[in-house]
Amino acid sequence: MTQEAGKNFRCGTVAIVGRPNVGKSTLLNHILGMKLAITSRKAQTTRHRLLGIHTTDDTQFLFVDTPGFQQKHLNALNKGLNKTVTQVLTEVDVVLFVIEPMKLGEADEKVLSLLPKDKPVLLVVNKSDLMGDKNNLLPLIQDFDLLHPFVGIIPVSAKKSLHLDELLETTRQYLPEQPAIYGEDELTDKNERFLAAELIREKIFRLLGDEIPYSVTVEIEKFETVKNLRRIFAAIIVDKDSQKPMLIGKSGEKMKQISTEARQDMEKLFGSKVYLETWVKVKGGWADDERALKSLGY
Repeated sequence: MTQEAGKNFRCGTVAIVGRPNVGKSTLLNHILGMKLAITSRKAQTTRHRLLGIHTTDDTQFLFVDTPGFQQKHLNALNKGLNKTVTQVLTEVDVVLFVIEPMKLGEADEKVLSLLPKDKPVLLVVNKSDLMGDKNNLLPLIQDFDLLHPFVGIIPVSAKKSLHLDELLETTRQYLPEQPAIYGEDELTDKNERFLAAELIREKIFRLLGDEIPYSVTVEIEKFETVKNLRRIFAAIIVDKDSQKPMLIGKSGEKMKQISTEARQDMEKLFGSKVYLETWVKVKGGWADDERALKSLGY
């Protein structure tokens, strides 16, 4: 059993942080070898602290995927998400600071300023395969290296799973020697109700793109498991009446597409048949209402 692997076994928490849309969730999914965290091109797709558990023969990595640090549209929702990022940084053993191979931007600098000085931080240059000549990375790496005492700098491509083994091996060195906390088959601490809501929200962001505003969320109103069937009833919550037609689409086609693609992903993740029913509800100002945010799990 992994938990009894002896004193050489390591287990610890690893925060994945960076500005919005830098590929944090994609990195987590490719390390796990399955889709756990939702992804889209829309900034702030990740809204929750999500634990991804990756267990090998000698290590249990507890990856914490965090929301991208938001500097625009600071409503109550985004302020809460930023607080999540700063809190996570105080609690983990290792930090992976993810950037893209481009110039240091204001959003990167903000996250950089939050990095703890008393914990090992690895600079992870994602999408490095797009650089062509790797020498182009050197000026960028030097710029960042002057700003923080990184314990290592590793270029990767999360989407192509390039150099992820090297990233894991380097990260392992900084994890404490202790037994595994979770079973070796466990992948996350989130329940299926949470994961179902996230998959629906991903399809909304992916299929509607910039049409749909950021203030859309999903509430699972009923979740039943009957033998090998999960029956899921979900409300898609928007801020204004005018946003409902965008989600429903002509003759309900857009809603049907969202539901079909979300259901297919759920069946892969849960390993069972899924019956999914969705509808749209309006809750004005929910993203700036502390009580509404709490009731929706934020």
